[in-house]
Amino acid sequence: MSVMRDGDRTPDGPTAAQKSAVELAIRTEHLTKIYGQRLIAVNDMNLEVPRGSVFGLLGPNGAGKTTTLRLLLGLQRPTAGRAEVFGKSCGPNAVAVRSQIGYLPTNPELPEDLRPIEYLDLLGKLCRLPREVRQPRIASLLRAVGLLDATDQRIQTFSTGMCTRLGIAASLVGDPPLLLWDEPTAGLDPSARRFTLDLIRELGKTKTIVVATHILSDIDQICDHLGVMHEGRMIFTGSTQEIKQRICCDDITLELEGDPDHIGRLAREVTNLEGVEARVIDGQAVRVRIANGRSRSLVLAEILKSVDACGLSLQAIHSGQNVTENAYLQLLQEDEAHGFHR
Repeated sequence: MSVMRDGDRTPDGPTAAQKSAVELAIRTEHLTKIYGQRLIAVNDMNLEVPRGSVFGLLGPNGAGKTTTLRLLLGLQRPTAGRAEVFGKSCGPNAVAVRSQIGYLPTNPELPEDLRPIEYLDLLGKLCRLPREVRQPRIASLLRAVGLLDATDQRIQTFSTGMCTRLGIAASLVGDPPLLLWDEPTAGLDPSARRFTLDLIRELGKTKTIVVATHILSDIDQICDHLGVMHEGRMIFTGSTQEIKQRICCDDITLELEGDPDHIGRLAREVTNLEGVEARVIDGQAVRVRIANGRSRSLVLAEILKSVDACGLSLQAIHSGQNVTENAYLQLLQEDEAHGFHR
């Protein structure tokens, strides 16, 4: 009688390893990077990024996000552990892996003497794209990133936002299925930032995207999965909904118009409700915190009755403000509190 071992094919379908390769864009096991026996940049990281996700790699500056991306690209060798992209090992010689990745570094350094078409054409040649494919794609990319009007300018005249847009186009020249973008909204004005976030949402319909950032609002707007890094360690991975569920309560902010004394009275009445806390903020608003286990809709219905009873006019209701930020800060505080237990 033969014994089936882990990894053997079963009649029901593919092995676990084969299934993982199909469903995951990125997988790391105990990935570690130590510089000069002094600085631990990435510490025993186990990470899984689902195919087709927009994955936010979140953490403060110096957490190890950029090093993680460079390890996935094979630009650096790990001190220990391993990383895979689409089931293939990453490393300096993994040319086939790099061809599947489009990389956008923070504040990309571009050849200043070239014009946008010249630069993208050079990249297309390096990707071994034939001219009949390369030229239409370059034109399409320049249109997509809003640089058609700047094709005759040299890159040295570009603003920070224009350089980021050209860097985005450069990462897409080879039409890779995986994009690794490092702080793509850093230093951008509001218009350029909005453009970049909209583009990520659109690209996320057909590609897997990893966005490394420390900007929480970006994560909330574009990501469906995320990982939180702190001091080189991955301290949380999961869906954006899962990180929000770590907070044991939810906030509702009521913007009100009326006598400040009546607003104070409303806050006191709401606090008397079971599992509910309320406080006045900025004089004309009440922030309500509802504990888990209480129906938010029923509590809100009771609060709205109290608003009328207090003779106040309701101007707006905001729900779920700062939930991701609170969960993120909670994770960092918990990790620091663990100390030697980590």
